[in-house]
Amino acid sequence: MELTPYLDSLRRDLAAAAAPGGPEVTRAAELLTGSLEASARLALLEALSDAAAEITTRLSDTSVEIRLRGRDADIVVSESMPVPPMPPMPPMPPPAPGEPDTGDISRITLRLPEPLKQAVERAAQAEGISVNSWLVRAIGSAVQNPGEPPFTSSHVRYGRRLTGFAQA
Repeated sequence: MELTPYLDSLRRDLAAAAAPGGPEVTRAAELLTGSLEASARLALLEALSDAAAEITTRLSDTSVEIRLRGRDADIVVSESMPVPPMPPMPPMPPPAPGEPDTGDISRITLRLPEPLKQAVERAAQAEGISVNSWLVRAIGSAVQNPGEPPFTSSHVRYGRRLTGFAQA
């Protein structure tokens, strides 16, 4: 959204208001207009951002953002896909015989589609545990029962392909 036409309109209005005051007042209005352009542009951006935030709060699955591109604003509308709530996961089974739990912890990086991430966060919050604990329990359950699908038919399946980066 180009803001320049709005600023030009403000400049014309100020010049028209100063014209009856004579050349000195007109010159002062021109100087004032040049000084106020940055403040007026910022005020317009703040008004657009506030409007976008208010619109976003009134829409259920859509967000509106104002992004600054150079001296102009871009309005970005994003619609998220609703994700059905996930039932709680069963408790994590104990370690398999012959595989003692040493307590060692490894770190991995996991990239999730945003709707899946939000569903995991909701499920963990519903159970009153951290996302990490919820994921450890879900992965542990899947590893302990390799022949069984990790989710029952009431769960959402996100496919069989896994991609990403892991580091031990």
